Amino acid sequence: MKQGPAHAPLTTPAGLGLACAAVLALAALSAPAQAHHSGAMFDNAKTVTINGAVKDFKWMNPHAYIEIVSMQPGGGQTVWSIECSTPNILVRRGWGMHSLKPGDMITVKAHPMRDGGPAAFLLNATLASGAVLKDHDY
Repeated sequence: MKQGPAHAPLTTPAGLGLACAAVLALAALSAPAQAHHSGAMFDNAKTVTINGAVKDFKWMNPHAYIEIVSMQPGGGQTVWSIECSTPNILVRRGWGMHSLKPGDMITVKAHPMRDGGPAAFLLNATLASGAVLKDHDY
């Protein structure tokens, strides 16, 4: 009795189904790696200091965010979006989900956007009490 090959070629329904399943499995495994973005949009060679009031503090994955309303010299306002590390890292540095609340006055040191937009990557935040909450050490 003649037996066929031990594998299902791609020209058979079983072989095509196996190939599709393999592609889907690889796509599912690579999705978490693709979901995280690069920090290339921030200029790590520059540091800005932003003084203002916390508008919102978002404690979420993959990054926490601080929105700060900063007063401009001419009387206008700028709302800054400050990207922080993941809450898992922030907790290890002494942060908590209630570390900042709307209205808190803070001073932030951060790496600004390369395009000059009102966003930055947090280095540390100094509270009105003088306490410093650190994020990145570089």
